[in-house]
Amino acid sequence: MKIIRTKEFTAQRAWGAMDIANMNGITTRLHWTDQPYKWHVNDGEEVFVVLDGIVDMHYKEDGTERVATLNVGDIFYASVGTEHVAHPQGEARILVIETQGSV
Repeated sequence: MKIIRTKEFTAQRAWGAMDIANMNGITTRLHWTDQPYKWHVNDGEEVFVVLDGIVDMHYKEDGTERVATLNVGDIFYASVGTEHVAHPQGEARILVIETQGSV
């Protein structure tokens, strides 16, 4: 059993993470960041939940870059092949559920 106080979690570097669970090759991790990530495509599907802060999620749809602003409680689902990059506005804490070892 584990209780995680997400607002208290920080990392020593942007996108540092706390591993919460690995269920049959699907990982659940809590990330802290104050910097953008990098454009990437995951090895599988990804669920991205904003727990604290605001994140501008840039993604490509039919070759066109789009941006969605995600607030606390918002979820971004990246299907297989979705190219995307997260840009936090200041500090953010994000729950990410994805295939183990994904980018």
